[in-house]
Amino acid sequence: MNIEITRINQQVEAQPSGFVQQVNQEYGYQLERIVDNIVKNREERPVILLAGPSGSGKTTTAFMIEKLLDEKGSETHTISMDNYFRPLTEEEKELSVQGKMDLESPLRVDEDLLNSQIEAFERGEEIEIPKYNFADSKREHSGIKLRRKPGELVIFEGIHALNPNVITVSDSRLCKLYVSVRTRITCGDIVLHPSKVRLLRRMIRDSSFRKRSLRETMNMFHSVEAGENKYIMPYKDRSDFDIDTFMAYELCAYKDSLLSQLKEMTDTPELADVTEVLENTESLDKGLITPDSLVCEFIGNSQFKY
Repeated sequence: MNIEITRINQQVEAQPSGFVQQVNQEYGYQLERIVDNIVKNREERPVILLAGPSGSGKTTTAFMIEKLLDEKGSETHTISMDNYFRPLTEEEKELSVQGKMDLESPLRVDEDLLNSQIEAFERGEEIEIPKYNFADSKREHSGIKLRRKPGELVIFEGIHALNPNVITVSDSRLCKLYVSVRTRITCGDIVLHPSKVRLLRRMIRDSSFRKRSLRETMNMFHSVEAGENKYIMPYKDRSDFDIDTFMAYELCAYKDSLLSQLKEMTDTPELADVTEVLENTESLDKGLITPDSLVCEFIGNSQFKY
């Protein structure tokens, strides 16, 4: 789907808070249709796999789906697949520091532990969810134990969730979701690719919460894209449902925080299209974005804890 930036600007100028509310509601309706199907098939498919590339909004979407399922009487638990990463050896830690290790590889996932816990959850056996300590690159005991009761569901969320080499449980027991930005923004002759929207999301999140400059995030862009094309995109067609996470007002919310810095990066031609689109985008007061918005995963003030 394509959307003209002039159409977005008109909505933001006319009724900014109402536009935000409308977009949030439309996203909620998109999820509700999927949730209704999940509830209908919850006994046959108690495990939900949710995958998407970096900046897709998969974590917030997983929490939103969990909340909707809980409200419909199907208690649901969301588990990040990051917790199933294999601990790094000292040698691997050194390679990582040197940038010589592929940290996006599915080989980093302990698929034996992951699949054994998925199967145990299905059978109603108690499992202890692992916790991965990123500071020390090791897995720890979390003390969080889970036993499935009748009608309960679990969401496993991660970039490799649709990879059949990682998740080897039978598809007949799984509901598979793929989330990403799918909408393209047009501005004159420019058609902004969805990956650039995800880049902007990472830029504002990294600068606000991870103390990374826009240039540092941009320098990671090509390697992140390469990893996505290698490890995520080949499996997106395995999904039962595709979710477009684009929020029509989001560029307006990013403009004031990012545009001046982007305009200074004239030595990075890959940002020329993003910069021009933002220059032609109306600003939106971030205070108008309510905590239930997916955009809050990137700008802060979300109702969910990450």
